[in-house]
Formats: sequence, C-alpha cells, structure tokens
Amino acid sequence: MNKIVKYILIGVLVLGALWAAVFFIKSNSKSAITYDTSQPFISSIEKKTVATGKVVPEEEIEIKPQISGIIEKIYLEEGAKVKAGDLIALIKVVPNEQALFQARGRVNNAKVALGNAELDFNRNKTLFDKGVVSAQDFQNIQLTYDQAKLELENAQNDYQIILRGSAGGSSTANTNIRATVDGTILEIPVEEGDQVIQSNNFNDGTTIASIADLGKMIFEGKVDEGEVGKLQVGTPLKISLGAVEDVELDAKLKFIAPKGVEETGAVQFKIEGDVEEKDDVFIRAGYSANASIVLEKKDSILVIPEAVLQFDKETDKPYVEVAVGSAEEQKFERRDIETGISDGVNVEVISGLTKDDNVKHWNKTEPIKKGEEETETE
Repeated sequence: MNKIVKYILIGVLVLGALWAAVFFIKSNSKSAITYDTSQPFISSIEKKTVATGKVVPEEEIEIKPQISGIIEKIYLEEGAKVKAGDLIALIKVVPNEQALFQARGRVNNAKVALGNAELDFNRNKTLFDKGVVSAQDFQNIQLTYDQAKLELENAQNDYQIILRGSAGGSSTANTNIRATVDGTILEIPVEEGDQVIQSNNFNDGTTIASIADLGKMIFEGKVDEGEVGKLQVGTPLKISLGAVEDVELDAKLKFIAPKGVEETGAVQFKIEGDVEEKDDVFIRAGYSANASIVLEKKDSILVIPEAVLQFDKETDKPYVEVAVGSAEEQKFERRDIETGISDGVNVEVISGLTKDDNVKHWNKTEPIKKGEEETETE
C-alpha cells in the first residue's frame, strides 16, 4: 500500500513538473517579429526651402526740413494717405542769436555804406551835369552806388532768412513741410514742440515723416549659402504672413545679394521679391513673413518613404531590404539603390528598385502572445 501511494505521488509530481514546464514555455515564448512592407510608387517631389524675413515698401521716402527750428503744428497722422504737395507740418523758426546779431550788423553797415555812396553819387551827378566830372569818373561812382544798394538788399534778405526762414518776410516756402510723393504716411517720429535740424552736407537732418506707396511691396529675407546657388532671378515665391492667417501671396524673386553676411556662424544672403498683392488683404509695412521657394521639382518619378532607407556604415551609400518569398516567411535581402531628390518625407529612386518590389519597413510589429490575447478577449 505504501509503495502504491509512493508511486502515485511520484507520478503526480512528474505530471505537475511537465505541466509547469509547458506553461512556462508557452507564457514566455514570443512569436516571430513581423515587418510591414510597401511598394515604391509614382509621385512628384518638390525640394523647398523657407526664407524668413518681412514685407516692406519698395520705396520709403523720408521728409526732412530745409531749415532748423521747432515743430509748431502737425496736421496729419500716421496712416493718412497723401498726395505730393499736401501740408504735413509747420516749423517755427528759432534764429541763432549770434547769427541774427551779425546779420543785423551787416544790414546797418550796408545802410551806412549806401548813404555815403548816395551822397557821393548826388554830388558828382551835379558836377557831371555841369561838365566838371568826366563820364568815366561818373560811371565808376554810379557803379559804387549801385553795388551799395545791392549789398543792402542782400544783407536784408539774409537777415529775413535767419529771422523768419525765408527772404521777403514770408516763411511759408521753407517752414511748411509738404509731402514730396503720393503714398501713405508710415511714421511721424516727431511731436509738436520738438526741435528739428535742417538737412545739409554735414548732417542728414531730422526726419519729420516717412512716406511710402503700400501698393508696391517687396519681400526681404535671407537664405543660407548652401541654397543660394540654386536660386535664380524670376523664381516664384509663396509668401505667408505671420499677422494674417490662411493667406498666401504670390511673389517673384528679383534680387539675390552678391555678398553674404555671417550670422551666428552661418553665411546668409539677402534676397528680395516683388509681392503680388490681393485686393482683399491689407498689408502693413514690416509684417514678418516666410517665403517658400522651390529649389528643385520632379514630376512622375518612382519614390519610396525616406524612413525605409538604411546606410552602409563604411561607404555611407543607401540601401533597402526587399522581401523575398512569401509574406509569411519574412525573408529579406539587401538591395543597394541610387537616390535622387527628397522632400524630407519621400525620396526619389533612380535605380535599384521596381514598382513590384516589397520594401521592408522598420516600424516592426509583434503579435500579442496567445495567453494575453485570450485574457483581453474575455
């Protein structure tokens, strides 16, 4: 009896051990990894670059005063549309005291000189009428008298210019600041009461207003030196504005800088493009903008997802793995290929693949273990 019980216990233990081993193997074993595949397809690829910049007027005119003084009145505001000749501001002349004193002294001296010349002229005219003074001597005296009158007139004009800003007592010619072109006033950087300086050979002068035609806008941006060699004047641009959503403007590249500027370790080249405006979109000067530029484009070419590419560690040449046999077998062979342009998503296949090849993806998937599948089903 004891032997029978003993054998039964041994048998139960052996069966239990076998069942545990089988359960352990099943629960910990993994199915074979399954890889997705796809076939090359025909598509078009555009290689683009994006230039950051802004939209500005093609021409911006700065209005500067012809005399120095103080802004007495500003008649218009920023954003106002003007025609050439429209009055923008009025300047009050504040003469320099030293220059005014010198000009007044010059006038007084000219008056004294004219008085003496007039007395001399009148005295000699009487003698000339009596035949005492020769015609030549009288002509010289008359010339001196005429010169004295001109000197007084010039001195008085200079005095009026210093005092009022214009000769003849009228200051409207120089003190009235008027628009020189048609357009929109972009900026009036001065206020009433500000002192302004006239434009001359030694000073640019104070800008009273800047005017531009907002109907003629250009894009100003910069591109990297690695891409500037692929650009050509006349290349179409697509302009997107940061301040206006869902609006894309057409433009055409018109200028590429012959010299680059180094910025943060990279050489950048300035570009400009004429912007074709839309009637329903108002563009303000200085809007930040991005220009999308097509560097290269190919239509109806064989492409594959760039994510399936692998690169040889020694030669750095691209290759893919192509399925051989049935899909269940999951067997692949290496295939060296030659690639062309890429848009960052798809890449052109020049040689090495056909449309019928199944290319291995690296987004591998693993089937759920049988035990886990039954648990989730329940």
